[in-house]
Formats: sequence, structure tokens, C-alpha cells
Amino acid sequence: MNTATNTLAPQQYRRRGGTDPNTRVGDPERERAATRLGQAFSQGYLSMDEYDTRLQRAFQADTAGALDNLLRDLPIGRIIRRDQRRRAQRIDAARRGLAIHFAAYLAMSLTVIGVWLAVALAVGAWYFWPIWPMLGGGIGVLAHAVPVHKYKRSRAA
Repeated sequence: MNTATNTLAPQQYRRRGGTDPNTRVGDPERERAATRLGQAFSQGYLSMDEYDTRLQRAFQADTAGALDNLLRDLPIGRIIRRDQRRRAQRIDAARRGLAIHFAAYLAMSLTVIGVWLAVALAVGAWYFWPIWPMLGGGIGVLAHAVPVHKYKRSRAA
């Protein structure tokens, strides 16, 4: 196991918001490191042999410093941004948001049509005023749908 010493003292790590390299790690931290290594491998940053070696070391690591050493030379920020699962999750979240917005629009439309119908039957005023809130709400749904559709298409490319 490679546990190279780091140049910062434990007090400096705590002040910087990092983890002391001598802190013991558990399975969640090892699995997080293994996930990052898998992402790096799938994006071409690691060869199969290097990935296998680092993965074995990740599951044997006892300290945060040992895990940090495995990931130190990888562009983790870029790897996370380019992860396909992250993209899929963002697209799914955007679709769910649009579906909720559309459902609220339909509920509002049915409500104003119901109010219009009740007033029209009671008073005899048949001017279809619900068109105005429905048009305003429709513009909002459309303004929400266009970026979601563009985001979906741009991320698929």
C-alpha cells in the first residue's frame, strides 16, 4: 500500500477545509474513489491495467491520504462534469420539472374554465375570458419546454 506523506500538516488540512490525510476511511469513501476511477477509465484517462491497479489500492486504502494519492493526477472536476450518468440525471430532472409545470398548467386551465362555466350559466355572460390566463400560462410552459428540449438535444450530441 502506497501511503506517501503529504506536505501539509494535519492542522493545515483542517484549516483549508480538507481531510487530514491520516484520517481513516470507510467503505463509503472507498466506493466514492472507485466510482471516480471508473469514470476516469470510461472517459479514457486510465488504461485498463492502471485502472485495475488503482481500484485494488482504493479498496485496500486505510487513510484519506492513500485515496487522495490515487486520484491526485486525475482532472476530477472535468471527469465529474462529463459523466454520462450525471447528464442523464439532469435531463430526467428537467423532464420531471416540465411535466410538473405542465400538470399545474392543466389544473389551472380546468379551474378557470370551471369558474367561467359556472359564472356563464349563473349570469349568462358568455365571454370566454379564461383564454387570457390560459395563454399566459401556456407561454410560461412553452418558455420552460424550449430550453429543456434544447438541453436534451445538446447533451445527446
